[in-house]
Amino acid sequence: MFKIGDVEINNRVVLAPMAGVCNVAFRLTVKEFGAGLVCAEMISDKALLFGNEKTKRMLYIDENEHPMSLQIFGGEKETLVEAAKYVDENTSADIIDINMGCPVSKIIRCEAGARWLLDPEKIYDMVNAVVQNVSKPVTVKMRIGWDSAHIYAVENARMAEKAGAAAITMHGRTREQMYEGQADWEIIRQVKAAVDIPVIGNGDVTSPELAQKMLDETGVDAVMIGREALGNPWMIYRTVHYLETGELIGEPDLKEKMDVLKLHMDRLIDLKGEKVALMEMRKHASWYMKNIKGNGRIRKGINQSETRSQLVEVLDEFVAEHQANNTELIV
Repeated sequence: MFKIGDVEINNRVVLAPMAGVCNVAFRLTVKEFGAGLVCAEMISDKALLFGNEKTKRMLYIDENEHPMSLQIFGGEKETLVEAAKYVDENTSADIIDINMGCPVSKIIRCEAGARWLLDPEKIYDMVNAVVQNVSKPVTVKMRIGWDSAHIYAVENARMAEKAGAAAITMHGRTREQMYEGQADWEIIRQVKAAVDIPVIGNGDVTSPELAQKMLDETGVDAVMIGREALGNPWMIYRTVHYLETGELIGEPDLKEKMDVLKLHMDRLIDLKGEKVALMEMRKHASWYMKNIKGNGRIRKGINQSETRSQLVEVLDEFVAEHQANNTELIV
C-alpha cells in the first residue's frame, strides 16, 4: 500500500492511461482484476472547456473503479487550470493527473505532452497553478527526456515536486524513442532517489517477475502497466499476486479469455451503444486473441460481426472447437 496525497492505493500495480483504450469499460474490467489504481485516457483541456460532448462523456466514472485518476493535457496555463477545476468540481475522480509525456506530434504542436520536458520552469509554473486551484491531489506523468541529448528527468521531477505534485509517474523512454527501444530504469532510480513524493515506474514491465525487478532495482513505490494489459487483464492480477506472495499464477484458459472479452464488450455496449462498441471491440479482440492458435480465422469472424449475438456466436464456436480438439492454447 502507498498513498498519493490523502488517497490510499491498496497495492503497487497501476493501470496506465492509454489513449483510445482506457474508457470506463476497460478500466472497470482491469480494476476487477486487482489494479490498485486505474487511470483514464487523457482529455484535452480545450475540448472540455469548449463543451465537446464526446470529451464530456469521457469523464464518466463508475463507482466501482475507485481509486482512479483522470488525466488532462494542455499547453496553456489558463485553460489547463480551468479544465482541472472542472474535473475537480464536477467528477468523482480521486486524482488529477497532468500529461507531460505524450510523444504524438499533434499533442506536441499544442505545446502539450512531452513538449514540457524541455522546460523545467514551465513544469513548475503549470503544475503549481493547477495545484493552487484544485482540492484533489495532482500528479504528473512524464518521460525521462526529449531525446538522448536532453534528459532532464531529475530536474523535471524536482520541479514537479516543488510545484506541489503529490506523485510522479516516470516512463523510462524519451520522446524520440516513442514506444520503441528499451526503457532506462537507471534514470527512474535516480528520479526516485531525488524526490520525497511517491514515484511510479513505467516501461518494459511485461511480466510479474519484471515488475518485482523494477521495484527492487529502482526503489519506486509502484509499477505502471500499459500495453501488456491490452486484452490481458490477467497480467494485472498475476502481478499483484506475485508481488504479494511470490507465487506465479498460470495463464487463463481460452474459455476464461473469451468470457472476459464478452464482459468487456457488454460494458462497452452499455457505454457507447452496440454499433460503435462492436467496431471498437475489434482492436480489443485482436489483443485478447494474441498468441492463440487459429486466431487469424477467428479475428476475421469477429471483424465481420455486426451484432452482439453474432460476435458471441463466433466466440462460442471457437471455444467449442478448441475444447473438442483439445488443442494447445498458445501458438
